[in-house]
Amino acid sequence: MRTAALPQIPPGTPPVTPAAHSVRRQVLDVLASMRFAIALLTVICIASAIGTVVKQGEPLVNYVDQFGPFWAEVFGALGLYRIYSSGWFLTILAFLVVSTSLCIARNTPKILADWRTHKEHIREQALQAFHHRATGVLAQPLGDAQTAVLRTLAQQGWSVKTQRREAAAKDGASGAAAIGEGVMIGARLGAANKLGYIAAHSAIVLICLGGLFDGDLIVNAQVWAQKLQPFKGGMTEPERGRLGEGNPAYRAQLFVPEGARSNAAVVNLNEGMLVQPLPFEVELKKFSVEYYATGMPKRFASDIVIHDARKGVDKAFTVEVNHPVVYDGVTIFQSSFEDGGSSVQLKPLRLDLGTAQVAGAGAAVSAVVGGAPQMLSVPSGDLQLEVTGLRVINVEDVAQAQKAPAADGTASAGGNDVRGVNLAELSKHLGSGAKPVGNKQLVNIGPSVIYKLRDAAGQAREYQNYMAPVKLDGQQVFLFGVRDTPAEGFRYLRVPADEDMGVQGWLRLRQALNDGAMRAEAAQRFGRMAAPADRAELQAQLGGSAQRALDLFAGAIRATPAKPGQPDQPGLPGQPLAGGLPALSDFIEQAVPAEQRERTSATLVRILNGALFELLNLSRERAGVAPLSPEQDEARRFMTASVLSLSDAMFYPVPMVLVLEGFVPKQASVFQVTRTPGRNVVYLGCVLLIVGVFAMLYIRERRLWVWLQDDGAGATRVKMALSSTRQTLDTDREFERLQRTLLGSAGPATSTAP
Repeated sequence: MRTAALPQIPPGTPPVTPAAHSVRRQVLDVLASMRFAIALLTVICIASAIGTVVKQGEPLVNYVDQFGPFWAEVFGALGLYRIYSSGWFLTILAFLVVSTSLCIARNTPKILADWRTHKEHIREQALQAFHHRATGVLAQPLGDAQTAVLRTLAQQGWSVKTQRREAAAKDGASGAAAIGEGVMIGARLGAANKLGYIAAHSAIVLICLGGLFDGDLIVNAQVWAQKLQPFKGGMTEPERGRLGEGNPAYRAQLFVPEGARSNAAVVNLNEGMLVQPLPFEVELKKFSVEYYATGMPKRFASDIVIHDARKGVDKAFTVEVNHPVVYDGVTIFQSSFEDGGSSVQLKPLRLDLGTAQVAGAGAAVSAVVGGAPQMLSVPSGDLQLEVTGLRVINVEDVAQAQKAPAADGTASAGGNDVRGVNLAELSKHLGSGAKPVGNKQLVNIGPSVIYKLRDAAGQAREYQNYMAPVKLDGQQVFLFGVRDTPAEGFRYLRVPADEDMGVQGWLRLRQALNDGAMRAEAAQRFGRMAAPADRAELQAQLGGSAQRALDLFAGAIRATPAKPGQPDQPGLPGQPLAGGLPALSDFIEQAVPAEQRERTSATLVRILNGALFELLNLSRERAGVAPLSPEQDEARRFMTASVLSLSDAMFYPVPMVLVLEGFVPKQASVFQVTRTPGRNVVYLGCVLLIVGVFAMLYIRERRLWVWLQDDGAGATRVKMALSSTRQTLDTDREFERLQRTLLGSAGPATSTAP
């Protein structure tokens, strides 16, 4: 045997490259494959899950606080903060549309061709290969048997086609007998199953197209084509920061205060925002809100008038949640409500001044929510006041807050208020941090003002102060909140109200504590009160102890004891002194042996309380107010709350509290205005998806073949077979029923079925 040698490739022959049409075919095969489409759907599902977990469209500082600077920047670069409008997500949607469209284009002709045929041309021998098959004999001529079978199948809803086949000629070589003529009946039931594939895949294409069209794709395309310039909040609108009035698709926010009108909506993008002018103006006549007993809004609605200058039409509408208004192809939704520029009167309470310095230091401040900043002067430097909010109603659950008093004023708090106050966190500061057991005490704790104080370096803290006192633990207290970043909850300073339900009683005590002369006089009074009149030495000792306790509590001296024979030295410039109860604790830890600290602490606290009570009455006398008696329960409760509040006030970040004295509210509505022509396409896609899934899951396509052949003796031989898209127990029972119905009393000669 000789083996042919392989042909040799001459050196320098260029490699064979696949033809261009072959590469295109491979690319199309990949795009049209089911694996590729499923991979895209998987990525979209994962991205949607991320978009559900990660809040979308939040300020960047919130993400920095949540994830840290590094990961916040990484996630921002990946577009996770606005997933559904990010370029990669829209690209995946576009590829899914292309892939699904190719699948439809490739398989639809085959499906339609298969849908139109009953496959009545099948060979008789092929029936033996089916899982469900049977044979038998009918004692009827071929024509009668055919009529009976067709009538039975038609009654059961089968679509039928027949093919008559002539008898084969006699084989002269073998002498075999001629085969009688026969009829092949092809029947089909459940043909809609095939159309379910087309409907379901077409639905995916329509839904994705509608989502792409109504999303940010068109806006982003205009930004790229027209070189528009998105801008940030607070910036002046650039010359090319405005979309066209005829923009076919957008989702924008429209802010309208009461009594004003506007047609300038804002489209938010990753890079900033663009102004979207509306073809009409929206005027807000009145905003109204109703509340449940829980404090949650039951109904808020806006009475608006649409002014259409093009048509010379002014139409009045009422926009409510879940009841939008549609005008000229633009849908107006009630999104939320905000302050529309309320006027507030704020009174500054100076915490750093002594009694003799208070005169002329409390000039009222008038401001507008969201208005121009104002400058306030304090010893540490000028502060810029920015009033950002006024909340007229604050319904809170204070039941849990009244179970245990707080001592430090540093616990985090946020709000369960309908517009952002988190009382669940507030209760952690105001009372027990344990989870509430279910009992609630809902109280409207009155209006509150929110403002920011910004220092010369541009750093700002946010404050929330309530106008009216709240009754907690049997004591009426004012709540003055502060937080360093919007991601935090407010930390509340609780200031007890005096007998006139005001803050002046506590403020006089705070300012007297700042006055060294008044502290000295109060200490002497305490010494004379606490020791017998004939014990001058003891009076002096107690007065000295009271003086040290007051000075430590006021932050006038350091907790570190002075060396023997040296007086206490104040802190160095730029090194603030710690005051309050922590200063007394530090003093005891440094000056008292460990075994004596518990007894010394109790003694020092009693001395402090007594000296502060004398300081309180001294401040009242200077103000011309009758002194309090230590026998009064109200006086004792006020004094207990004042000690804790004064201690917390030492750590208040600014020496000033702005108290809300009056306000003139003005509401504003935030509308979402949308033009979504792709919405109907999405609706059609949803209908097709329901129809397609139902057809594929609940409709089984079955094909039945019945071969009828004349046996030459006046009877008819029968062969039948059944196929189904899904093999179920219903298929087995259906085939048994068909056997009994078609083969009749003659019964099957042979039958094969599970």
